[in-house]
Amino acid sequence: MCKHTPEIIIIIIIIIIIIIIIIIIIIITMLIDVAISGDRNVIKKEAEKILKYKDLTTEIQRMRNVKTKVIPVIIGATGTISKSFRKYVSNIPGNHEVQELQKTAILGTAHILLRKVLT
Repeated sequence: MCKHTPEIIIIIIIIIIIIIIIIIIIIITMLIDVAISGDRNVIKKEAEKILKYKDLTTEIQRMRNVKTKVIPVIIGATGTISKSFRKYVSNIPGNHEVQELQKTAILGTAHILLRKVLT
């Protein structure tokens, strides 16, 4: 059985407390809003989404004491993206290929159009 001096135990406890504080500080709440819009409205929609969640972001930060980010992921119906799109998507954990997201939007649009034509 290992004997630890009280100083070592206190140092270990302090290190654990510091690690917990760092983890709490690093925690970020992300509000992710995904939408497919008309190509002409992509930039406008991004601004709308950020404004829409402004009060909620402030409230979460106040209540939970965590950093909060709004991440609008807006793609035009034919795959149009804004200049900020890559920056927003890079904030979301994981590997997200922009081309795949655009392709999904285009295929969704094609599916809707085909359904309209065939009915």
